Amino acid sequence: MSIHNRCGLCRVELENVSVKSGKDILLDNVTIEFHCGQLTALIGRNGAGKTTLLKAILGERNYTGKIYYEKHDGKEMKYPTIGYVPQQLLFDKSMPVSVADFMMATKIKRPVWLGYAKHQKQELKKRLEEMNCAHVLDKKLGTLSGGELQRVLLTMAIEPMPDLLILDEPVSGVDATGLDLFYKKVTYLRNTYHIAVLLVSHDLALIRRYADKVVLLDKTVTEQGDAEDVFQTKAFQQTFGYWEEKAWN
Repeated sequence: MSIHNRCGLCRVELENVSVKSGKDILLDNVTIEFHCGQLTALIGRNGAGKTTLLKAILGERNYTGKIYYEKHDGKEMKYPTIGYVPQQLLFDKSMPVSVADFMMATKIKRPVWLGYAKHQKQELKKRLEEMNCAHVLDKKLGTLSGGELQRVLLTMAIEPMPDLLILDEPVSGVDATGLDLFYKKVTYLRNTYHIAVLLVSHDLALIRRYADKVVLLDKTVTEQGDAEDVFQTKAFQQTFGYWEEKAWN
C-alpha cells in the first residue's frame, strides 16, 4: 500500500439516475453529491434501491441520467479507481485455499498453486498488518471469522488505493468488536488518503457515529444531510420509527 494517495477526485455527482426492470421502477431520478474525505451513508427500507444504486455506480446495472466524477481542477475524471467490499463473499468454505493464495490470485497471472516469491508474500503480510489481521495470512479462507474476512476484503479493495470506496453492508453478521475495528479502519483510510466512501448499512447507531452525510432513499432521495437532521425528519420516522439514541445502541 502506498503511503500517500494521489486522490485527484474531488466530488461525485449523480444527477437524475433512474433504473428500470421491465415496467418496474427501481430508482427514480436520484440526485446526490458527495465528496472525497467524506463517508456518505445510504439508508432506507429493504427494496428502497440502495444496492441497485451501488450497482449502477459500479457499471453493473444500466441506468439513465448522469454519474459524474470531478477532479480538483474542475475537470471530469473519466476513469476513477473504485474499490468495493460486498455484503458477503459466497464461496465453498471447505476449499483448501489460504488467505495468501486468495489475495495473490488477483495479483499474478499464473496459478497460485505453482507458488510465488517470498517478497510477494511479505508484501501481503504488510498490507494485512495495516488492517490488524496479519495473523490470518496462512489460514484457510473458510476458517476466518466474519470480521477477519471483511478486513481481508477491505485490504484487497484498497489495492490500488481507490478514489471511491463502496461498502455494501460490509459487516452484516460481524460481532461488535469486529464491527468497531472495521469502521475505525475505514475512518483511518478516509482521513489519511482523503478518499470518498459510500456505505450501505442498516446499523443506524453506527451511521450516526461514523457518517459525515446520510442519504435516505426510497427509490428516490427523500432526505439528505447530516445524521442528526435526517434522523429527525418525518420521512425517516415513517421508515424506521422515532429515533432515540439509546434504542439504537
